[in-house]
Amino acid sequence: MIDWKNLGFGYIRTDRNVRSTWTDGSWSPLETTDSEYLTLHMASTCLHYGQEAFEGLKAFRGKDGKVRIFRLEENARRMIRTAEYTMMAPPTMELFREACVEAVRLNERFIPPYDTGASLYIRPLLIGTGAQVGVKPATEYMFVVFVTPVGPYYKEGFRPISVMVDRHHDRSAPLGTGWVKVGGNYAASLLSGDIAHKAGFPSTLYLDSAEKKYIDESGAANFFAIRGGCYITPKSPSILPSITNMSLRDLAADFGLRVEQRAVEFAELPSFEEVGSCGTAAVISPIGKVYDPDEGKTYTFGDGVNPGPWCVKLYETLRAIQYGEAPDPRGWNTIVEF
Repeated sequence: MIDWKNLGFGYIRTDRNVRSTWTDGSWSPLETTDSEYLTLHMASTCLHYGQEAFEGLKAFRGKDGKVRIFRLEENARRMIRTAEYTMMAPPTMELFREACVEAVRLNERFIPPYDTGASLYIRPLLIGTGAQVGVKPATEYMFVVFVTPVGPYYKEGFRPISVMVDRHHDRSAPLGTGWVKVGGNYAASLLSGDIAHKAGFPSTLYLDSAEKKYIDESGAANFFAIRGGCYITPKSPSILPSITNMSLRDLAADFGLRVEQRAVEFAELPSFEEVGSCGTAAVISPIGKVYDPDEGKTYTFGDGVNPGPWCVKLYETLRAIQYGEAPDPRGWNTIVEF
């Protein structure tokens, strides 16, 4: 029996997942299985040359009983961009949509109840399965979608977290893979994240790899700040285009905030009124404090304990759209029919 209201962010086995394979230039019809395991050749390119991409999106059970998947098409577009950059066979928009919807349908009993704050996390995975010893793309690929119910990404929930600046490690480099969603970007962040966790911080704030002058990403999430009626977020070829951040920029503009997506100097940090990170897993994680170990300084935003008013408004509005409590004028949600 799942304790929905105390659910953490981790893996729980569900009933079925869906799969398609790409061989001879086309994708096979979707297959369903109850197996959690993949059979791979030991020379598969995903194991040797990093031909791997994934996405993360969520399904929500609304107050009206309907189940909504948030911005499915944008996740599909991002996976296609990632596949093209890493020279993998991209799933079509239709295949991506069909697989995500079917995975949700097959695991309806794992969709958390409306009033629990939990959701069903959807993980599409694309890997090179063809065997290669030379460095070149595979000739075969597998596309898998599985789901698992999740609670808050941070144990604090929607409460300000403290993050630590790391000038000694890079998540990614300009003109590299930072702008696409591949596993290597996350592997590169593990050591830095472990250092932060051991120091008592749940996340890391990365600066640009070239000059250590500009704010890059906040752990595995995009960074944003509020100052003087403006929503400010970094723009860089090494930053993953967050679908949550994209949505928040639209909402910020709806609320009358100016929106600036640009290079953001670390020197601007003390002038910000509110600071946060955003992504599918946490939606918004307000940042109450930023600790810079190299300078021995701590920057505090607001009282450092409670989320600021704009973070609250953006968070509550986005969540209301996801759960069907507010209008969805842009058609962000896909309603799943059972």
